[in-house]
Amino acid sequence: MIVGNGDIEEGGAGIIDAADIVIRFNDCRSYGAGGSRTDAVAVCNTGRPAKAMLGSREWRAHPGVVSAGEIWSVRDPEKFAAMRAPLAVSHPELDDFCDDYTAEFSAFCTDTGKRHVVIGKSIHDAVDAAISAFDPQPYVVPSSGMIVIGEVLERHDEAEVTLAGFGHVGWEWHPFAAERQLVDRYIDEGRLRRLGTDIAASGKSPYILNKR
Repeated sequence: MIVGNGDIEEGGAGIIDAADIVIRFNDCRSYGAGGSRTDAVAVCNTGRPAKAMLGSREWRAHPGVVSAGEIWSVRDPEKFAAMRAPLAVSHPELDDFCDDYTAEFSAFCTDTGKRHVVIGKSIHDAVDAAISAFDPQPYVVPSSGMIVIGEVLERHDEAEVTLAGFGHVGWEWHPFAAERQLVDRYIDEGRLRRLGTDIAASGKSPYILNKR
């Protein structure tokens, strides 16, 4: 179960908490209304979001972060280091966007007994390629949610993967319209499903690691 920071479907908390694995994002805004089970927290490990989380006692003490066994860094350090010079020309206002905090998240995981997963460049590149089929407007990077979807589909192709709290809206430099189309295509192909009345009514499992 991949739980975004958007609105959670009514009655979704119990279904989310019953999943085999629950992945949340950054400050775990889905925690509460979207249940409490948290196995992994996917984080932006570069730029201002990373700096804010690492410097926040509240983030470190958040029950979702505390209970998670894994922290997933969604931004490959080498990929983002290579993006720094082009972004300085195209988006000079994003001067700290590529500042890398991967080592600091690794240290946090070591201190708290968590596993640190860094999602590789190949996943980012594959997501970019998949998004390109939908003629996106110019963008900087895919959203963290789309990167995590790409990682899970690549590493767990036998799993039933369900999304909750994905509104496909947010930062202006994520290609949300194209991402929504890509997710819809994955749903049509049977690779993903969205949490909703179709799952609850059918009795289908929302669990992330159930065999198809």
